[in-house]
Amino acid sequence: MTQQTDEPQPIAPDANPDAGSLRATTMVNSNHPRIQAFVAEHGKGRDQREQAVALYYAVRDGFKYDPYRIDLTEQGMSASTVLEQGAGWCVTKATLLTAACRALGIPSRLGFADVRNHLSTQRMREMMQTDVFIWHGYSEIWLDGCWRKATPAFNIGLCDKFGFLPLDFDGVNDSIYHAFDRVGQRHMEYLNYHGSFDDVPLKRMITDFDRVYKGMVHGQSNLQTADFEADVAKESGR
Repeated sequence: MTQQTDEPQPIAPDANPDAGSLRATTMVNSNHPRIQAFVAEHGKGRDQREQAVALYYAVRDGFKYDPYRIDLTEQGMSASTVLEQGAGWCVTKATLLTAACRALGIPSRLGFADVRNHLSTQRMREMMQTDVFIWHGYSEIWLDGCWRKATPAFNIGLCDKFGFLPLDFDGVNDSIYHAFDRVGQRHMEYLNYHGSFDDVPLKRMITDFDRVYKGMVHGQSNLQTADFEADVAKESGR
């Protein structure tokens, strides 16, 4: 695994791809054997756009979204760990998509924003004491001369079960959260953008999580033993 000693720094949003958007990093570990095998199976297409779209859906729907299983360690945040666990949250699923694209030679990086989530569970609201999710993660993929945003967080099964609008990705248009769900209820609001990075800026994330979400970083929350989908089903009546 390629190791980094310095915290990743933000990249100018309009910057062209450089070596950083293609290399394996500590958490975007595109050179890991599991990532290579995943790409060989799912990264099919006639060109990079088709390959990136195929990888997007493989990550979106092949791994459950589970924000209760947040592990803010390098191993816990690594792309290969999502493959091992079969689930992830927004940052780790984006990390997997980014790593998979790099493994195919498609320049990619991570983008981060703070969002207001109107559909979080009561358990999460009580623990977080806010409906603002800081450091929400997504992928940025260089296709046809532009960076395209791709958010593979919510798997289609979760969307169908709980009435979320699934996020599609065609390799041309940005794929970001919808403002409303299927019945017109508020869903997501983008509040603040942190920028783009070649690897997960884990130290910055931990510092901000520790400041905003007391107890999450140091394992004092009750999320690890809870069932996210069961909690959503209880609140949505589905």
